[in-house]
Amino acid sequence: MTTEPIFERLCNFRDLGGHRTADGRTVRRGLLYRSDSLGKLAGDDLDRFAALGVRTVIDLRYPWEIAQTARIPDLPGLAYHNLSVEHRPYDQAALGPDVDAAVYLAERYAEVAEDGTAELAEVLRVIAEADAPAAFHCFSGKDRTGIVAALVLTLLGVDERQIVADFARTGLATERLAAEWRARHAARGPLWPGYGTAPAALMELFLAGLTARYGSVAGYAADRLGADDALTGALRERLLTA
Repeated sequence: MTTEPIFERLCNFRDLGGHRTADGRTVRRGLLYRSDSLGKLAGDDLDRFAALGVRTVIDLRYPWEIAQTARIPDLPGLAYHNLSVEHRPYDQAALGPDVDAAVYLAERYAEVAEDGTAELAEVLRVIAEADAPAAFHCFSGKDRTGIVAALVLTLLGVDERQIVADFARTGLATERLAAEWRARHAARGPLWPGYGTAPAALMELFLAGLTARYGSVAGYAADRLGADDALTGALRERLLTA
């Protein structure tokens, strides 16, 4: 059984492999990873990441976020893509305690799905064309990263139950994500109680919204992201077992 790499600085890193598809195949391990900000990599953590052989990194954050923190350090042969899929910034940490995480964030995810079509389409293309392991990330590895993971897994033929379960795994990192925020913003007020949480209902609402509007999540990807048979086939050939 493949063991997830353990990082000191990263708290929401995982292999997207291991999921079963409707036609009985499996998403290959060691080819596609999702993560919180890879700009945190340094020292032994950077060595651990380099050992995975990742040659393509997709950074889903705004350019101003990268300027405020950092992008992944340069590694030999690494192709770096900044594809900011979100177009309407909001301060998640400052939300009030009465804001329902599932409902509110599902609405924000729907905005990304409508606003970020050019960037999301490019993300899929880059993943499909990568000739070595790839990784994608945002800041916490939850929201923008969760949207991309859901789209990729859908196009690979993974069912919704597994997609929702993968998303909800971020809940294991919630305490560390909140602690990181508090360490960076010691002078700010209370942190939104929903910060860093990943309720299953959030992803379920988002996927249901795409299905209601486009007939299915795959229908959305085809209609809005150009995920035709050629692109879907390339993703499956690259990322699925025979």
